Amino acid sequence: MPMIETINLTKRYGDLIALNNLNLTINEGDCFGFIGPNGAGKTTTIKILATLLKPSSGQANVAGLTVGYQNRQIRPLIGYVPDELGAYEDMVVTEYLEFFAAAYGIHGGTRKKVVHDVLELTDLGYKATAEVNSLSRGMQQRLSVARVLLHDPKVLLMDEPASGLDPRARIEMRELLKELRRMGKTILISSHILPELAELCNVVGVIERGQLLFNGSVDEILKRAKLGHVLHVGVVDRTEEAAKLLQQMRGVTKIAIINDDSVTAPVGSKLIQVNYDDGGVNGLNVADVPNVLVNKGFRVTKLAEEPVNLETAFMRLTKGLVQ
Repeated sequence: MPMIETINLTKRYGDLIALNNLNLTINEGDCFGFIGPNGAGKTTTIKILATLLKPSSGQANVAGLTVGYQNRQIRPLIGYVPDELGAYEDMVVTEYLEFFAAAYGIHGGTRKKVVHDVLELTDLGYKATAEVNSLSRGMQQRLSVARVLLHDPKVLLMDEPASGLDPRARIEMRELLKELRRMGKTILISSHILPELAELCNVVGVIERGQLLFNGSVDEILKRAKLGHVLHVGVVDRTEEAAKLLQQMRGVTKIAIINDDSVTAPVGSKLIQVNYDDGGVNGLNVADVPNVLVNKGFRVTKLAEEPVNLETAFMRLTKGLVQ
């Protein structure tokens, strides 16, 4: 059963169309990575699902309930983590959590146990008596997650939870999200840190200017973005001569000389970028490349297929357009 579903979801601000007929399906237990440039419509989508914005047209459903008509039933099922913690900074951590637990209708001994449990889950137990405004950015983000876990929601809506975090805090946040997924939570997370989304999420969506460009598994988006094969070839010298030789090989569609930006390469080193087709009898056999070069007296220093990861997929599928 879909836990989150949007049907032709549209949001307008005057003449600006923030969301344009968004059709999205996220199944129970999915961790969905929402990718797009600033202004693409990610936050607008999340706020509509969190019942904080009304759509201009179309429909958004959470756990089979319709946003705008069944908000009271939806809110106990969701936890919304914005990119900023918000107010209440003069409270200590336990006061902050007990305040929200009371707002969720959790009282007495149950409230103390729930607060203790979420502090342990988010590894904030040792900060229970610290003032909220004394916490680091990473700890404040974990506290924000602890807050939305108090009522044990089925769905987590997370808007850039790793934004502004240092590398250690990002790793801690990533491990926390993995644990929440193991607990069976359905998670929608927007982020600009694409390698971490690839590790966390089983499904991703790419949005630009309010339109969904892609929705599917990480493997599917990588296959779609590959668009042919790219080989990086390094030789000791006579790079331009080697490039002309490779241009004549069967299956090669394009040749370019680029800088070698790898850490171990000497400054100013060049690579030959070979775009090729490996399909059918007219495709390039990569194993022939070093043989052709060596037979002509070239010394090959590098032969590597260019990897396609979530970052390169994002760059190839989007145009960098904003509203």
